[in-house]
Amino acid sequence: MVLIAGAGPTGLTLAIDLARRGIVVRIVDKATEFFPGSRGDGLQPRTLEVFDDLGVIDEVLAVGRQSLTLRVHVDGECVQERPMATRQGPTPGVPYPGPAMLGQAQTEAILRDRLADFGVRVELATALVGFTQDAEGVTAELSTGETVRADYLVGADGGRSFVRKALGIEFEGVTDESIRMLLGDVEADLDSEFGYVFTRAGEPMNGVMMTPLPGQGLFQFGAPLGEEDVEPSVATLQSTLDALGAPVRLGRMTWSTVWRPNVRLAARFREGRVFLAGDAAHVHPPTGGQGLNTGVQDAYNLGWKLAEGSPEVLDSYETERREVARQVLGLSTELLRRYTDGDERAYERGEETQQLGISYRTTPEPGLAVGDRAPDAPLVRADGSQVRLFDLFRGPHATTLLFEPTDVTAAHTYAVLRPGETSTGNHVVDVEGHAFKAYNARAVTVRPDGYVGELVR
Repeated sequence: MVLIAGAGPTGLTLAIDLARRGIVVRIVDKATEFFPGSRGDGLQPRTLEVFDDLGVIDEVLAVGRQSLTLRVHVDGECVQERPMATRQGPTPGVPYPGPAMLGQAQTEAILRDRLADFGVRVELATALVGFTQDAEGVTAELSTGETVRADYLVGADGGRSFVRKALGIEFEGVTDESIRMLLGDVEADLDSEFGYVFTRAGEPMNGVMMTPLPGQGLFQFGAPLGEEDVEPSVATLQSTLDALGAPVRLGRMTWSTVWRPNVRLAARFREGRVFLAGDAAHVHPPTGGQGLNTGVQDAYNLGWKLAEGSPEVLDSYETERREVARQVLGLSTELLRRYTDGDERAYERGEETQQLGISYRTTPEPGLAVGDRAPDAPLVRADGSQVRLFDLFRGPHATTLLFEPTDVTAAHTYAVLRPGETSTGNHVVDVEGHAFKAYNARAVTVRPDGYVGELVR
């Protein structure tokens, strides 16, 4: 059994991945009700691929918005419209090319519904208050008075993680007290088909950004604050907008917080049978929309490894994910610097934020290598029917592709034939065009998390 502390996107993703593998899982959260706010509202392309595998992509795309135009207002006048993110159509290798804008509360609700399909529900008002571990497992104490024995404990309990603090793991980094922002969700008399930036000429850092939350009649906002103490209220935000000449009237505010840049990375992601994931392991500035996405991918990396359970595989979690978190923290910090330096395009999100280029490779060799993300591609079965490479990968299994004619007998092993080749195997797929040219291999094994695990030349 795996006990997960924290029921945000990271904890929910891990719980789904474990439950679909038949692993008994419990997920607890100290909150008395589910988080109502938008907070992490951008789902990057790699996260959308993860959600495809976990069986929630249709719900996410049905509710979320995949393209958004920003209307830039300077001194009260709309002076420009521009895309918030680089717009590209889907390709065979990248089926979900742009971020989906979706409030975190909506994402969590979709993930909770998926988890319920496996008979698992979040246990609210249930805090982890203590734990000990030995060679065989973890004994955890819950605020309800219950003692739980688990094989593993995962702390997905946020930046103030009880699990991390109990382990005594240093949270290295800084909190910048010189920058303060009011963040939250609010009603506004604006066209919800657009996002908005309201600023003064020459002062982009002092602007207010507002982006619509699909299906909620709300806008997520970010507004600068001075050094003085203020109430995180509608009146404070309205006053800021009025000072910018913004033609906006606000309604009710449903969630708000005062935010300071917090850039931190845990010194370790694991101690024995206890693991850290998501904000418990790394916290990011909101610039670039990286925090939630990095946490989801922590969970996706960890799930199959907990199920496999070998020391070598479990050790690879920290090796792979801590380095990725370090790199992503560097990116989001650089984007924050651009914002504070007054870069007028710092609000936008480019290809560097999509997380498609994340790799666990350990060698500099050219072309596809062990540790690289395995892309999608269109295929044709021997009977002429269509199939995607992601269709073969979907599920809790690893997949081996054999790039030469052969009989196929092993489960989740597929022969990949080029035009004119034949095979007697039952699971034969045919290359369409040059979709597999990058592989240049006789066999490729793709790990359960969609990264190349073995490549035979």
